[in-house]
Amino acid sequence: SMPTPQLLLEHLRKHGQLLDREIANAIKIPLAEVREALAELSAQHEISTCSVTSFKDGKPVQAIQCRIFGYIPKPAPGRKTGSKPAE
Repeated sequence: SMPTPQLLLEHLRKHGQLLDREIANAIKIPLAEVREALAELSAQHEISTCSVTSFKDGKPVQAIQCRIFGYIPKPAPGRKTGSKPAE
């Protein structure tokens, strides 16, 4: 089977931008292992990561948001864009 970083990269290529725990849930790998692979990919400039804090039941939860390096999130719905990007 594929090494974890490679698996993560494939998954991110499909989905664009995700939180570490979303990846862990999706590819059934422990969060600690996902974070390790993310650090590795980040060091290789394959992905960019940033820390985000979300609140769950009023408690702050640290997460790492990651995306493929050079990925630009789609414009918010409602904005007019000239041409539709090829999917």
